[in-house]
Amino acid sequence: MLGWRGWRWLGWLLIGLCACTGSKADVWREPFDEAGEWLLSSDAAAEVSLVDGELVIEIFEADRIAWASTPQIYTNFKVQVDAKQVSGPDDNAYGVLVRMDKDDSFYAFSISGDGYVRAAYYTGSVWTVLGADWFLSDAVQQGAAQNRLAVEVQGATYVFLVNDQEVLRVEHTARQKGSIGLYAGAFSEAGVIVAFDNLEVYPLP
Repeated sequence: MLGWRGWRWLGWLLIGLCACTGSKADVWREPFDEAGEWLLSSDAAAEVSLVDGELVIEIFEADRIAWASTPQIYTNFKVQVDAKQVSGPDDNAYGVLVRMDKDDSFYAFSISGDGYVRAAYYTGSVWTVLGADWFLSDAVQQGAAQNRLAVEVQGATYVFLVNDQEVLRVEHTARQKGSIGLYAGAFSEAGVIVAFDNLEVYPLP
C-alpha cells in the first residue's frame, strides 16, 4: 500500500447539497434516488454522478481525488454509508470526510481496496495522521466489495468503524463542527470507480 500522495484537490469538483429536508435534529437518510437536490460536476480528471440510486465517483487520472459534500453543518453526529469499490486498482482510497470547512480543512476517514485504513486531519495543505498511517485491517472487505463505513464524532472524540467494527478511536481538538462529504481517489493508477449508497446521519447530543 502506497502512502497518501500529495493529491491535486479538485477544488471545484465539489458536489454541494442544495437543501436538506427536516431539521438538524432529525435523522437524515439519503438513498441517492433523486438527482434534484444535488449539483453534479465533472471534468477531464473525474466524474461524480447519480446512477441507479447510487452516488458514483470515477477517477480518470492518477493522483486525483473527487468528492461530494453537503453545506449542512453538524457538531456531534454519527454518519454511516455503504461504500462499494466497483472497479479499478485496489491501491486506491475512498471514504468519509467530516467537519469540513469547504476544501480548506476537514477530517478524512479512508479505506483502500487492498484492506488498509487511515484517519487524518487536513488543513493548510498539511496532513496530520491520526493514529497509525495506513494500517491493515481485517474489517475491510477487499477488492470489488461493499463496506459499511461509519464515523462517530462527539466533542474531541472520533470513532471510526468498518462493517460495524471499531478500527480506530482518537482525540483531536482542531475542529468542532462542519459539513460531511464522501470521496474517492486514485494513487499511481487511474480507473477507480466507487459507489456510495444508504447515507445516514444521526445527530448526537
